[in-house]
Amino acid sequence: MQTKYIANRTKTTPPDPVEDITSVPRPIVAMAKEFPSGHLIAFHQHKRSQLLYASSGVMTVTTNIDNWVVPPFRAVWIPARTKHQINVSGHLSMRTLYIDPDFFSGPSNECCVIAVSPLLKELILFAVGLPRLYPLGGQEERLLNVILDQICNMSTSPLQLKIPVDERLKKIYERLSNNPGNNLTLEEWGKMVGATARTLARHFRIETGMSFVQWRQQIRILEALRRLGMKEPVTTVAIELGYDSPSAFISMFKKALGKTPGQYFAE
Repeated sequence: MQTKYIANRTKTTPPDPVEDITSVPRPIVAMAKEFPSGHLIAFHQHKRSQLLYASSGVMTVTTNIDNWVVPPFRAVWIPARTKHQINVSGHLSMRTLYIDPDFFSGPSNECCVIAVSPLLKELILFAVGLPRLYPLGGQEERLLNVILDQICNMSTSPLQLKIPVDERLKKIYERLSNNPGNNLTLEEWGKMVGATARTLARHFRIETGMSFVQWRQQIRILEALRRLGMKEPVTTVAIELGYDSPSAFISMFKKALGKTPGQYFAE
């Protein structure tokens, strides 16, 4: 896994900006950065794949067709050359691994959110502390290879939302994104966007693979994860997302993710 890099050893340390980090002659390079709440990293792409992990704060990663919410103890895999932007909620301590796609193809050809085990967390923090030009063939490289094994062994999380293309559906998406607690029926939405409920339902199935109700629930799950990851109270989150009671919200959350909010974040 190291042969193509042996001839590139050098004693020169490259500058720190991201565009230079990706040129470092090592299969994996890591970077730690801090961002304030509300910060936006506009659409961009890298020639390397990325694993983005937040030791604190919540990231919302958006591509042209999908959204992912990444709460603490989760990480998002972004394949090389994928255009994406990142919205920051809460103070974000981001730890990023930039990985040569010729060296490691990753857990998926598409973006996905993976669980971060205590071991993988410590390995990521270890990687961030390495010099850019760590020795090849030594313990540093062997431990970085363990990171790749861990990435492939971690389970993926259903924290993705399909962004519809149809203009009528996009209007619904934009309004629900601003107010996830909106409980309008599909018939009521149809009157607002100029389509029948049957037409909208058909397009939701075609474009997202979900019914409208399932898709709206996914918006609420992702918003709940973002807010809960910022330590907002469950009661506040439940009411603002349109649920009649915290127990109804907790029941929905457990049905969708297999755990109550408390269990999910404790894990």
